[in-house]
Amino acid sequence: MLREKLEELETLIRARYPIIYVVSWEEDRVERALVQIAEKRNKKVFSWSFTRGLTKPGTPLSSSKGRSQGSTDPMAALEQVLQEVEPAIYLFKDFHPFMTATNAAIIRQLREVATSLKDSYKTLVLVSPFLAIAAELQKDITVLDFPLPELEDLRELLHRIISEVGETAKVSVELDRQGEDRLLTAALGLTLKEAENVLAKTIVLDGRLSAEDVSVVFSEKQQIIRKSGLLEYYGAQETLKDVGGLDALKEWLKRRQLAFSEQAKEFGLPAPKGILLLGVQGCGKSLCAKAVSQAWEMPLLRFDVGKMFGSLVGSSEENIRRAIAIAESVSPAILWVDEIDKAFAGTQSSGMTDGGTTSRVFGTFLTWLSEKTAPVFVIATANDISALPPELLRKGRLDEIFFVDLPSAQEREEIFRIHLAKRGRDPQKFALGELVRISEGFSGAEIEEGVVTALYDVFYRAGELTTEDLLRNLKETVPLSKTMSEKLSELRTWAEGRARRATSQPEAELGYVKRKLEL
Repeated sequence: MLREKLEELETLIRARYPIIYVVSWEEDRVERALVQIAEKRNKKVFSWSFTRGLTKPGTPLSSSKGRSQGSTDPMAALEQVLQEVEPAIYLFKDFHPFMTATNAAIIRQLREVATSLKDSYKTLVLVSPFLAIAAELQKDITVLDFPLPELEDLRELLHRIISEVGETAKVSVELDRQGEDRLLTAALGLTLKEAENVLAKTIVLDGRLSAEDVSVVFSEKQQIIRKSGLLEYYGAQETLKDVGGLDALKEWLKRRQLAFSEQAKEFGLPAPKGILLLGVQGCGKSLCAKAVSQAWEMPLLRFDVGKMFGSLVGSSEENIRRAIAIAESVSPAILWVDEIDKAFAGTQSSGMTDGGTTSRVFGTFLTWLSEKTAPVFVIATANDISALPPELLRKGRLDEIFFVDLPSAQEREEIFRIHLAKRGRDPQKFALGELVRISEGFSGAEIEEGVVTALYDVFYRAGELTTEDLLRNLKETVPLSKTMSEKLSELRTWAEGRARRATSQPEAELGYVKRKLEL
């Protein structure tokens, strides 16, 4: 993508586009690209900032040599661009604050610059991390997004760092090709400066560079997310081993684990889009989202739709666009939209309740799901199918819809084993067959709560946990499947033929329980 953008930038300059607006955080990379283009086209390059005025690229910050006197004033700088006659490219950094409606004189001057430069060999390039163009200038400015470093750019940076630290005996480099790819894939979405900083941080922390430093790279991405205030970085500790059952879902996820790698891209595989986990409350949908982050070694971003809605007109739509842009900037990543049925409930009546804000926000999200090219894997969870807008269920938005039902007998046994072992108890010392029989209709969360409640009881008595303690608590619990049996029946009816089961067809309940009891 970077090569195409550089070619497009050069084409625009050759075609005498007067003003080009480059959206990027990386002024240095944009400046280097312009210097290369200028050398090929036999042009000069000048750089402008509000603090330094017009200078030649490479002028030290502490030096006044090469500066143009009085050019820190934006009007004077633009006037100088008009007066110069030699072919040149002028790079103006962070010029967006001067392009608001309150700066009418500068807007007028920019329009005159656009008219004058059309018949010259001069080009004005504005670079800024934000796109802010006054309405009067929209027909005079061409916008170009400058992409973040790609894998090969980061590889070049890594090799340069390795060569620089190679002479230091105290620094150990433990990277084979596969480990190098893991580390660099994790660093995708960072600017070159951010990547350089985080690689230096890994060396300072343990005196080495290895594939295990992926977690340090994630910490740098966490900073980006925290500063945005729109997404929440979730440091998941759970693994797929902590998820009881759901073997079909786990297998599906396992087969796509390497789909974000460079080898998959060369093979012709597109990056997976995402999945919708629909099902009973407390059956592991959110737990799965957290576990995938660990299994795939990708940062998990929690998307709270409530944070998107602002009081000012248009701010909600802008917030969701910013949140999407941030998620893409730290990709590859997992975007977790918990209880999406509640988040976008009321889209049908949005025009009468909130002036259509919810509908527009949801529309922006749906369009992004269909058209996104960045490797952001979306995991959406939902409990109530009736509250889901039908547009979300259309093929192409997400890769698959999985139905997560109540755990089968075999899965309940696995869940008991997980939660007993997690709390320092040997599952073999408990009558698992009896526990499985009594817990029919229980969700995974209800089984976990039964184990925890029993532990509270025996801790109060200063005793030790037994099968009888667990059975007593389970018998005293009325599972949600009984209190909401009609709702569960509707959900199962809808899912039949419309969604894939997260669990492969389980053994018959009674037969499995009978065999376990006989053992």
